[in-house]
This record gives sequence, structure tokens and C-alpha cells, in this order.
Amino acid sequence: MKTMRSDGFWRICLLCFLCVPFLMAGQAVAQNSQSGTQKIYSNQQLDQMLAPVALYPDALLSQVLMACTYPSNVADAAAWSASHPKTQGDDAVKQVASQPWDPSVQSLVAFPQVLAQMKQHPDWVQNIGDAFLAQSDDVMASVQRLRQQAQKAGNLKSTDQQKVVVQQASAGSSAPSTTVIQIEPANPQVVYVPAYNPTVVYGAWAYPSYPPAYWPPPPGYAYPVATGLAAGLAFGTGIAIANSLWGGFDWGHNDVNINVNRYNNINVNNRISGNGNVGWNHNPDYRRGTPYHDQASRERYGQGVGGANQRQAFRGNDSAANASREHALQSFDRSTNNGSSTAARRSAGESGGALNRPASGNRAGGQGTGGGAERGNIGGQTRNGNLGGETRGNFSGDRSGAGPRNNAFSGGQSPGSARTQFDRGQASQHSMSNSRGAGAGAGRQVSRPAPSRAGGGFHRR
Repeated sequence: MKTMRSDGFWRICLLCFLCVPFLMAGQAVAQNSQSGTQKIYSNQQLDQMLAPVALYPDALLSQVLMACTYPSNVADAAAWSASHPKTQGDDAVKQVASQPWDPSVQSLVAFPQVLAQMKQHPDWVQNIGDAFLAQSDDVMASVQRLRQQAQKAGNLKSTDQQKVVVQQASAGSSAPSTTVIQIEPANPQVVYVPAYNPTVVYGAWAYPSYPPAYWPPPPGYAYPVATGLAAGLAFGTGIAIANSLWGGFDWGHNDVNINVNRYNNINVNNRISGNGNVGWNHNPDYRRGTPYHDQASRERYGQGVGGANQRQAFRGNDSAANASREHALQSFDRSTNNGSSTAARRSAGESGGALNRPASGNRAGGQGTGGGAERGNIGGQTRNGNLGGETRGNFSGDRSGAGPRNNAFSGGQSPGSARTQFDRGQASQHSMSNSRGAGAGAGRQVSRPAPSRAGGGFHRR
């Protein structure tokens, strides 16, 4: 008796031990569901990825984050910028106004050195874009952490090129205020893009397992302060702009905003309505098939699956369509009392097509023979040819007396008309049988209704 009880106890213990991982996984899923986001990157990974750009001016950084959500657009814009190395500022943005890119991507051609960096790191572009869509709050928190580290190390301060503003921001009356570091151009009409070595400018790096990437100045872009990279920030030549920078941060609510007036002044062909600042929204139309990293983004932006599966879902489920066609053909057999099976018709080359044979009409050279047939299909084409040794009639002659022809959708569009055609065909068969005897069966004309195709047919895109 003791042995049995002991065995039962240990079995229960083993069962509980095996269930613990599943309970923990379920708790993690529940937490992610409650927060509404899926954590695809840790804070350490985000700091590692954002280190090369966290010290960019706010407006430029916000547009970099927006643009990264469209990786293929960025690649195209970087290629355009590389082929126009002397073009920058507002003039460059106006030249790409007709390109099929999101406005945030178009805006970056004003800063060719930025696109040159992004071109060299396409994986970084996609990862930053995925993180910004899935974890925007975490991304913006990472930017603030890095700026505070740089400031603490003594390498982030106001200069002739930039203005560093420290203020308290609050998301609401009940929310605690947080310290926010903003970076703005010292002259709103001239923007300097900084270059720096993260291992220097941020001081001692907190995550040795996630060392930050170092992006030296891209080839062809001089940074006048040669010693700047060793001591902290270095700045290239200032870029004169008036409207190319229209983005910004609402740090209190972790939102990215658009300055409507500046945006509309540069995007004359793609204006938006409103005044002041409006919130930015990702437009999946510019994603151009690039799959989203996380399930929440796929659901939010209407992309259930990526790659070939996404294209298949867009066209329609072929298996479901085939089943629908099979059902329609079987219904067609029953409605016409046709003894031939679906498989037999398919072997004769009629896969999924509706068979329509005119009841009367003139054909080239005189009366058509029993071998002549016109086969309708969804494409609306007429097939004439040899099928199983049977010669098809030539339909190029006068059809003036034949009346309107059936097509593959006539049964679905007008059931009454299809029934009339069927009854007329039956009467014609009966009349011909009586007048010509049993031998006339080989040449009789039959008009059959086309199968109903679930609302008028299946369309592929």
C-alpha cells in the first residue's frame, strides 16, 4: 500500500515539474497580450542598434525611424542618392517627388551621407523598422537612455552646430514626469549630421555582450573636425534646408509627429490635411512585400503572411477554388442528366470550362457537322483545334442568324435564360430524332447551361 502511495506522489511531482515551463510560457504570452506589444528585441539589443543614430537631431532621427519601416524604399532612395552625389537639401527632395516612395524616405535624399550609411547596413534598416513598429515606446526609451549616457560622459552639449535641451515631460497629470533630452539644430535652416564612435561618446558601455556598431564617416563625405571622433562628436558640412525636416517627437506620449505646414510645402503632390502637428501612421502600401517581423504587425497592417504565401493569399486559395469548380461541374452533370463524368470531360481538355454549343446558325461552307463545337472559357476565348482525333468546325463564317452566344457566366448571371436554352435544346433533339432517326444522334446540337460559379465566377489577381 505504501509503495502505491509513494508512486502516486512522485508521479504528481513529475507532472507538476513538466507543467511549469508551459505555465510560464502562458504567463509571458498573457503579459504581452495585455501590453498590446510583442517584445522582439531586448533593451540591450535596442541600445546596441540605436547607438549610431541616437544623437542625431530629433527631426532627422524621427524621419530615419519612419523611413526604416520601408526597407525596399530606402534601398531605392540610397541608389538614387549615390547616382546624384552633389544633390542635397530641399532641391533633392523635390527631384524625387514623383518616385513611388513614402515621403519619409523621400525626405532623406536631402541628407546623402545618412542614406550612404543606411545603404551599407540594410539589415540594420529592417531591424530598426521592425522594432519601431512593434516596440515604439521601447525604441524611444532607448534613445533617451543613450542620450543620458552621452551627456553623463560629457560628450553631449550645445555647440555651434546643435542645441541640447533638457526638460521634464509628462504623459498626463497622474503620470510621473521624466527627464527628456532633445537635440535641435542651432540654426533651424542648417542641419549638421554628427558622426561619432559609440564606444567613446557614451562612456563605458553597459552591455559587453552587445557592443555598439561604429559607423565611420562614409567615403566621400568630409568631417572638418578631424579630432572630433576621438573626443566625441564630429560634424560634417551643414546642409541648408527649409522644409525637408518636417518630423518630430512628442516625448511625453512617445509619438512621432508631422509638422503639416513644412510637410505640405515640400510634398506638393502628396499633401495631408490638418494644421500644426499631426500623428504619423505607417502606410503598408509602401512596404512592397517586405514581411513584418512580428504577428501583431502582420495583423495590424493586413499582412497575414510574408513572401510567396502572402502573394498566394492575395490571389486566393487555389484549393478552395478547385473545390468550388469541382462542385459546380458535378451540379452541371446532375442538372443536364449527362452520363459523362467530370474526369472524362477533363481528359477531353475541358478542365473547369463551360461547354456551350449553339443551337443554330450558319457556319463557313454551310451547315455545321456534329464534330464542330465552340467551347467557352473564363477568358472569353474560342478554341478551335483537334481534340482526340475529332475535327472542330470552322467558326469564321457568318453568325448573323445565330443570335447571342452563351458564355461561361450565363448560367450564373441569368438562370432563367439558361433554362430556356436548355428546353430549346431538348426540343431540338426530339425534333431531329423524329425526323432523322437514330443515326442523327451524332450530329445533333445541344445547348447546355453553364455551371453556376458561386456568384459569377472566380477571379485571379
